[in-house]
Parts: sequence; structure tokens; C-alpha cells
Amino acid sequence: MIKLYHGSTVDIEHIDLLKSRPNKDFGRGFYLSADRQQAWRMGEFKALTEGGSPVMNTYLFNEQELTSGELRVLTFKGYTRDWADFIFLNRNNKTTIPVHDYDIVYGPIANDRVGVQIGKYEAGDITFDQFLENLKYMKGVTFQYYFGTERAIAKLTKI
Repeated sequence: MIKLYHGSTVDIEHIDLLKSRPNKDFGRGFYLSADRQQAWRMGEFKALTEGGSPVMNTYLFNEQELTSGELRVLTFKGYTRDWADFIFLNRNNKTTIPVHDYDIVYGPIANDRVGVQIGKYEAGDITFDQFLENLKYMKGVTFQYYFGTERAIAKLTKI
């Protein structure tokens, strides 16, 4: 079992996927991190932008679920072309219909520094290959877990 963290401004008793924002890295879903500091920073950011105080929500998750075959899982080991294509597909989805049917997606966060590179690419200032090359030199890559279905959410135990 591993601990996963979700920084917020509320104590989440029940995860409601309908409250999730669309057009996130891996789509509309519930995002967690194994990096407590990263999750706390997200809670601080939400408090700064939306008001309130940061709250840390902590969950237990059995990582064996990622390979059990019971859930549809997609894993990205790093900044790759497939990862970038998937990020762009989700962030640019103009409909309310998800672009994928994965229960869980695990991969790097497209944080602010990555966001700058995304902006440069989308503005046509760099090519896709330059975008990927620039990401190779990013330090401190943080990974995130996306839980996008009730089947996946059921595998989390709040502590």
C-alpha cells in the first residue's frame, strides 16, 4: 500500500468526479500524488486563487491494482511523444465526452514549467520535437495519479 495525497481547500469525505474540472492533463478526474510536498503546494495554490486554507487529503492505494487487470490503466514513464499527445488531446477536448476510457492514468505532471513549453509549442514558436527535447532537461519531474472512474475511486481508502 502506498499513500497518495490530494491538496485542496476542503476535507473531501466523498470523491465526486462531477466536481472535477475538464481539460486537465489526463482529463476530468481526481488527481493525487505520492509526493506530499507537491500535493501541499497544490492546496496552497488553490487557497491563494480560490480562498480558504490548504487541506491535505490522504488516501491508501494498493499499487498492485495497476497491474491486476481489473482496471484499465495507462502509464507514462516520462516525457514522451505519447505522453504529450495524450496531454494535448485531453487539454484541447472541446466536448464533455472523455477522450479515453482509462480508469487510472499515471505519468508526469505538466506543471507550470512544462506549461510554458506547451504554450511555446501551441503558439508555433517551437516544433513538437523541440518541445519534447526541452522537456528532457526539466529537473524534478513529479508524477501524478489520475482516477477517472468510480471503479478506480473505489480502490482508494481515505485515512
